[in-house]
Amino acid sequence: MILRVGQIRDNFSLEKNYLESLDPTRQIDSLPFFSLPWWHNVILLMKLKDNEQRLWYAQQTIECGWSQNVLEDLIKSDLYSRQGKAITNFQSTLPKPHSDLAEQSLKDPYCLDFLEIADGFREKELEQALIDNIQNLLLELGKGFAFIGRQVPLRMDDNTYYVDLLFYHYKLHCFFVVELKNTPFRPEYAGKMAFYLATVDHCLKKEEDNKTIGMILCRSKDKLTVEYALKYNVSPIGVSSYETQLIEKLPKELKSSLPTIEEIESELGEIGDDINDYFL
Repeated sequence: MILRVGQIRDNFSLEKNYLESLDPTRQIDSLPFFSLPWWHNVILLMKLKDNEQRLWYAQQTIECGWSQNVLEDLIKSDLYSRQGKAITNFQSTLPKPHSDLAEQSLKDPYCLDFLEIADGFREKELEQALIDNIQNLLLELGKGFAFIGRQVPLRMDDNTYYVDLLFYHYKLHCFFVVELKNTPFRPEYAGKMAFYLATVDHCLKKEEDNKTIGMILCRSKDKLTVEYALKYNVSPIGVSSYETQLIEKLPKELKSSLPTIEEIESELGEIGDDINDYFL
């Protein structure tokens, strides 16, 4: 259901003068709230107190086509405060306005709470969990990211190198390399990423593509360490942390007492035979 002017006034209690003050060039009925279904507006009213944030989420909902549940989840994860907050060197490595658009395409931290992985996980386990939840990952990355592959091989002379995750950003018109780390950020990560970006540019980039961008996802980071690591790096790199839903590993003695897949299948087969014998 699309809200009418009277409904917006009644349910949001937003003064006409204030709404127009958000953008003096726009009439009240041109605001994004009027293009949203009724329950989207109810969520904006009930979950947010700040009108600027309501307007931002309304605009993003229209642009990205978020459902009610997605909108509510993104408000809960405070997307508004996370958008564009990654530490980058884009201002010194990319031309304007490309640098500004690239900065706004990254977040910090990334909310990966749709993953349930055990504490002490390896990077390969994190990568597999993200691939298993690729739809949620793309939603968290944001509009514009198209998944190309995992462990994508890059051949240079007689050597082959592999990037964790490779995307193409169709709004920025460039490849996007994502490296996953299960440790806090280390300065050497930036050097390795710069090598990957140069290699992708050499092997995959076409003339019409913009410069390849890299993003390093770490368990945590020290702001000053990241800034110094990127300061003289000529490759466009962003660094963000991520949050996951950790689950405790099963104790070894409990794990060893659990039946294997083969044992379960064998047991089910015996039960099936008993049922057949009963009815025959």
